[in-house]
Amino acid sequence: MPKQVDYEGRRRRIAEAVCLLVDEHGPEGASMRDVAARAQVSLGAVQRCFRSKGEMLLFAVDHVGERITERVRARLASSPAPSAATVLGHATDEIALLREEHRAEARVWLAFVAQAAVSEPLAGPLRTSYADLKNLLVRLITEATKSGSADEGATLPDPQHEARTLLALADGLTTHVLIGHLTAEDAEEALHAHLLGLWDRLRTTRPRQTV
Repeated sequence: MPKQVDYEGRRRRIAEAVCLLVDEHGPEGASMRDVAARAQVSLGAVQRCFRSKGEMLLFAVDHVGERITERVRARLASSPAPSAATVLGHATDEIALLREEHRAEARVWLAFVAQAAVSEPLAGPLRTSYADLKNLLVRLITEATKSGSADEGATLPDPQHEARTLLALADGLTTHVLIGHLTAEDAEEALHAHLLGLWDRLRTTRPRQTV
């Protein structure tokens, strides 16, 4: 019988190799030949999975975005009966990529963002990833609003606006930590302070710890 090839598994393996090379040398340093060597597969195997370097990079961008989103979902699923405010804090903490174990992933993400500024094909998947993350925050903020203790008739903040602001803050803090402008602790403090202000605007009960 012909050997069955797990192409999806191979594509993910190649994407991981792309991320390692991008972390070391940036997107320009991730040639298909070097990726094949890092993934320990033949160049032909890479070319059968991806028709070009651009297609390979696009898949790697999606791969990183999906990995972050899945980690957010896993963090939320593992929280024992959390409040809506705590759930939002956990999600934002994961999105910001501030922990040491996520530093390489943060460098790869930032490298892709920088390249996307001059590459529309790469910018498209990044916009999709950001939109997915923003929509998740909108849902969590909406849930926190519903579970809050606002006075009847009170005007509450717009979840769309709050989600955009929170995502931009988390993304900016990632960059500031990577270049050494802020420590991870400084960034977590800034994120926590913003979330406490958000709890006040939503009139929700403050969680003891959000990040």
